[in-house]
Amino acid sequence: MSDALLEGGAKLPLVEDFYTIQGEGFHAGKPAYFIRLGGCDVGCSWCDAKYTWNPKLYPPVPISTIVDRASSCAAQAIVITGGEPLLYPLGPLTRQLHDRGLEIFLETSGSHPFSGEFDWVCFSPKVKQPPLDEAYVRADELKVIIGSEKDFEWAENNAAKVTERCLLYLQPEWSVYDRILPAIVEYAKAHPWWNISVQVHKFMHIP
Repeated sequence: MSDALLEGGAKLPLVEDFYTIQGEGFHAGKPAYFIRLGGCDVGCSWCDAKYTWNPKLYPPVPISTIVDRASSCAAQAIVITGGEPLLYPLGPLTRQLHDRGLEIFLETSGSHPFSGEFDWVCFSPKVKQPPLDEAYVRADELKVIIGSEKDFEWAENNAAKVTERCLLYLQPEWSVYDRILPAIVEYAKAHPWWNISVQVHKFMHIP
């Protein structure tokens, strides 16, 4: 989507925004307002948000509209996700959210340059489109999706590149949850620097 259409980040291709409970990673269980942007060029076969991939389906929305809805919510935590949100200039959006006193969490594959100001970065690297070096430095949390035992090597390769402060999570890919979870449990027990993230929102049947 062209910068002209986005007006330098004054508008963004909004798929949906909603109030729910964060279901994954370190902040699982935390009430949060989600801002989901359209567009992704990674294309994971197991993605549970494939409807977001084509940004042309989502006309740009003024960020003032998004910020007004987010700031009217009881939660003071905002999750910016996608799609891949770093496809877009996020500086104007994050500045306005911070001006309202909101805490901002980013969910990203790290495959595009960072823009914007975040209080927490959840970095989930994907094999199909390897992340930029910048993502390893910015990550507060590394969340690696495990669909088969071979993904543990990918997880360790990425863990070796993040900073010491970064928390490490293995998350079972939902469609093979029952099959892969026992392997993840045993791997974490043998490699205790890893934690396990489970998509608790799916068990709660909420967005």
